[in-house]
Amino acid sequence: MPWVQAPALNSALTRADHASGTERIAEAAAQLGLADEAIVVNVQGDEPLIAPQLIARVAAALERNPQASVATACHPIHDAAEFANPNVVKAVLNAKGEALYFSRAAIPHPRSGAPQALRHIGIYAYRAAFLERYASLAPSPLEVAEQLEQLRVLWHGYRIATVIEEGAIPPGVDTPADLQAVLKLLR
Repeated sequence: MPWVQAPALNSALTRADHASGTERIAEAAAQLGLADEAIVVNVQGDEPLIAPQLIARVAAALERNPQASVATACHPIHDAAEFANPNVVKAVLNAKGEALYFSRAAIPHPRSGAPQALRHIGIYAYRAAFLERYASLAPSPLEVAEQLEQLRVLWHGYRIATVIEEGAIPPGVDTPADLQAVLKLLR
């Protein structure tokens, strides 16, 4: 896979008024002056232990799917408590493996024949041209209700490609207890 390295940038100071991390990444990408086709990967701060291989797979998924503007990752949920936890974002995909919806609610409802529940992992790859568009899109009512920035993408009709990570996913940090667990792992 061809990788284009961005110009050297140790840090970027962005405005304090961004409503989401994606808006912040859009501003940083604009500061870099990236080409429209450049792929920008954002590993969210609440996923500090994410594997470099997964980062590469998410970027590759976007590169392979020219109809998608964004790519992300999901992991099967095998635990009922995790499925019910509103701090664990769930994803529902279409037949092409693209996102249909994300929710803090327990979706899909586990009736007979329901597909496997998936946990969303806090990583995104974006096309630089899309980041510029995203910053101009109005927040969606679903995004406001769920407090999930990726719902703005879907609301406005853009596609999100996904990667399913079957292997173990290190814990994310959504609560003070999660932070203590991650700090323990890092020690």
